[in-house]
Amino acid sequence: MSTDVKVPALGESITEATVGQWLKAPGDAVAIDEPIVSLETDKVSVEVPSPVAGTLSEQLFAEGDTVEVGAVIARVGEGAAAAAAPAPAAAPAAEAPAAPSTEAAAAGDASLTLSPAVRRAVLENHVDPSTIKGSGKDGRITKDDVIAAASAKKAAPAPVAPAATASAAPAAPVAAKGSRIEERVKMTRLRQTIASRLKDAQNTAALLTTFNDVDMSAVIDARNRYKDLFEKKHGIRLGFMSFFVKASALAARDVPSVNARIEGDEIVYNNYLDVSVAVSAPKGLVVPVVRNAESMSFAEIEQAIAGFGKKAKDGTLTADDMKGGTFTISNGGVFGSLLSTPIINPPQSAVLGLHRIEERPVVRDGQVVVKPMMYLALSYDHRLIDGREAVTFLVRIKEAIEDPTRLLIDL
Repeated sequence: MSTDVKVPALGESITEATVGQWLKAPGDAVAIDEPIVSLETDKVSVEVPSPVAGTLSEQLFAEGDTVEVGAVIARVGEGAAAAAAPAPAAAPAAEAPAAPSTEAAAAGDASLTLSPAVRRAVLENHVDPSTIKGSGKDGRITKDDVIAAASAKKAAPAPVAPAATASAAPAAPVAAKGSRIEERVKMTRLRQTIASRLKDAQNTAALLTTFNDVDMSAVIDARNRYKDLFEKKHGIRLGFMSFFVKASALAARDVPSVNARIEGDEIVYNNYLDVSVAVSAPKGLVVPVVRNAESMSFAEIEQAIAGFGKKAKDGTLTADDMKGGTFTISNGGVFGSLLSTPIINPPQSAVLGLHRIEERPVVRDGQVVVKPMMYLALSYDHRLIDGREAVTFLVRIKEAIEDPTRLLIDL
């Protein structure tokens, strides 16, 4: 007797997904609620658990296939692994690339933890999976890990053979110098969605970007002065992002159109600020939402952002985590960006871009001094936001960051 494993509900308006990676192979024993396959949706990656304990008997779709919500994707049988359906037969030995016996044995020993695609990559690239450190969830080895290990193996200098035996074996083939290699990789569903949404934003909105710079001295001083007490009391580090979230909330009250959106022939204004914070994930940029940021404390903001960062790294963000959002903050400075023109996240009307902090000479009271400066960029939809409003919004943020007391006394 076997139990069907179905594609679960994936969130509002999401009707299908792509099979990302099989975490269990046919014949593998699975525990109840143990993940057996990872699915990629337009927004997040979702692991599908086994509804029962038993043995994975069938995989009904291959990696890369599109599956609909509710479809049966696999079957789990009861009993020992020996009762499971046999895995697809291997290619004839004459057609398979020869591999050293030690590598083949290693691949066999690791088969219970490798997906079919990863096992195939191990055999094709002649690498020992026991020597590879996995970058997937729970340390699982991915196909990219195998390819990286194979590339490192090829790049490593070969041992020099003794002169007496150097001519006994032919030299290994070496890629021709200047060879031009192309590799085609199918875009993930998440990357396809990112590409589509960003292009739609350019096609629909009247995009414009305004810039300013901000002296970070006061924020850096406040952070250095209170970071230890802050972490001791709240259990979280005090970062710069909470200052900018609070400053954006104050600025949005003075310039509400930045926190609004267009729906048909109407403008929808929000009396709350739900900030989409751009976070780097293994498969692309994602934007979880810090809700009601205008009423949150510095500690609550930092805790929310840290939680989203961990979930993005672990691949456990949900569709609800990224649903909505009225304004976006994107911090390219963590990657070293000096200046950029970010693209809005529809249906939002504005995005604030932060950049790296860099010591630069500036004039203060007629004297040239060195200050830690950051460029700010506000990209906005000119259909809704006038240039005067955009500049005013950015100036309000500059004032709050250069004098953080404003954040405390609500100026």
